[in-house]
Amino acid sequence: MSTATIFTIQLVLGYIPWLLFLGAYVWPRLKVMDRVDVQRAIATLHSFRFFGLIFLVPGVVGPNLPADFATLAAYGDFATGVLAMLALLTTRMRALFWFFVVAFNVVVTVDIIGDYYHGYQLGLADIAGQLGAGYDIVMIYVPLLMITHVVAFYVLIRAQSNVAPAVVRDVVVA
Repeated sequence: MSTATIFTIQLVLGYIPWLLFLGAYVWPRLKVMDRVDVQRAIATLHSFRFFGLIFLVPGVVGPNLPADFATLAAYGDFATGVLAMLALLTTRMRALFWFFVVAFNVVVTVDIIGDYYHGYQLGLADIAGQLGAGYDIVMIYVPLLMITHVVAFYVLIRAQSNVAPAVVRDVVVA
């Protein structure tokens, strides 16, 4: 099997366990949480995005990893992580909090889709070994990040009124 085929299979299959985990364990809890708490949980996960700077560290990634890909991926991750941390730091200042929530979700969505596109254009699947330790980020962490952004956008647009009846029901049952 070629490197490109293995890369593609692993990338696609990387979404399945996270979707199963989300459906079984995470989504039932998120559905009844306040929108702010959901966004805080997602921002906490994404605050570790500074880790993407490893794409710029020689020896961690291969010397033939395209510099354009590495630079965009690293700084896109870093920007997203900083925006997620700013969202967490401004939780009590709701207008600023929501600004940073929207900002980090938009930036990361553009970043991930852009990285997928850029990686495809550069033939990254054929040289996947050049990702080095970053390979794990692409296969394990990126699917989780993309899925949680879909959740974040869903929560941003869903009506807050859907949460109150569920919370009341849980309190009455308890």
